[in-house]
Amino acid sequence: MLVKRKIINDPVYGFITIDHPLIFEIIAHPYYQRLRRIHQMALAYLVYPGAVHNRLHHSLGAYHLMGNAINELRAKGTEITEEEEIAAKAGILLHDVGHGPFSHALENELLPNVHHEDISLQIMKMMNDDLHGQLTMAIQIFTNQYHKKFLHQLISGQLDVDRMDYLTRDSFFSGVSEGVIGYDRIIKMLVVHNGELMVEEKGIYSIEKFLVARRQMYWQVYLHKTVLSAERMLVNILKRVREISINGIEGLTTGGATDFFLYQFNGVMNRETLDKFCELDDIDFSFAVKRWSRHPDFVLSELCNRLLNRKLFKVHLQSEPFDEDEVSKKLIEVSHQLNISTKDASYFVFTGEANNTMYKTEDERINILYKDGSVKDISAVDNPLIHQTISAPIKKFYICSIS
Repeated sequence: MLVKRKIINDPVYGFITIDHPLIFEIIAHPYYQRLRRIHQMALAYLVYPGAVHNRLHHSLGAYHLMGNAINELRAKGTEITEEEEIAAKAGILLHDVGHGPFSHALENELLPNVHHEDISLQIMKMMNDDLHGQLTMAIQIFTNQYHKKFLHQLISGQLDVDRMDYLTRDSFFSGVSEGVIGYDRIIKMLVVHNGELMVEEKGIYSIEKFLVARRQMYWQVYLHKTVLSAERMLVNILKRVREISINGIEGLTTGGATDFFLYQFNGVMNRETLDKFCELDDIDFSFAVKRWSRHPDFVLSELCNRLLNRKLFKVHLQSEPFDEDEVSKKLIEVSHQLNISTKDASYFVFTGEANNTMYKTEDERINILYKDGSVKDISAVDNPLIHQTISAPIKKFYICSIS
């Protein structure tokens, strides 16, 4: 019997092979196909025009790296059954299935206090019902309830294939070379010791580069001040819609699933709500912004038109919080400039903070396995660059304004 096999031509890794019935079923599922319609980097394309790749690209890339990592670990004597391999691949394919429109930009706004990882798990459970229990082991690995912890670490950890792919892919599509990591060498250096994922001693410098690249990508791309500005404008659009919808939703409805989450959602995530959530993607919200750009409410239409036409707020960064008097002065200036109240001016003048930590030692650790069998956390390795800067958080404060 011929095994069904398909190759996907990926611009980052070349050919990615799909050759298992369950993987085909996952990829064909509408919940997975929805990832085509969600940008991987939200509004970063307003700064880096090439950054228009989607979450389906990323999940396929992470799937490819998972296959490479499993092959490498097997070659070093780690026992991984075919069932475990398929389960780990299924888990990484679905790790981001719970992302909503524009991903992190709207994560806590559209569904307050609901994180995408939780939704991903609930959607995986729904899909498991559809697929007659074939995702049970994948869910166990995803939730770290499977006895081989290293499989979970490959999906979610300080050195998981998720991070390896998004750094490599986001760097490729944005054109920011600082994000380039030696993912292939890192995978070659992976090893399982005492049931946990570790890195061989000779891979220390590759890990150092990985950590530095991650920090640089955050400041240069993910937390770029213009990206921050655009994402905060998107959030303010949502806030304004919710504020004025108290007086009626005429002219605010979109005819799609967006309406349910804006005006009816009560916080309960059941099967019906999850089905509605899986109808949502960037296209819904982009359409809504275009529709609201013609709304009679000045604040809403002004925010929407500015975002649509890339007339983004100016952003100023500094290491200390902004003085309240300075913010108040700015609010008064803008209220006069736009002929609106200072309360409404707060949609056009606001402050915030951006945080970036290279390596959180209280989270999942990167352990280095030495030739003599000893194990050290990467932050304890005798290396000045890592030791001095690895876990020091950097915080920047910003003010956004139309001028």
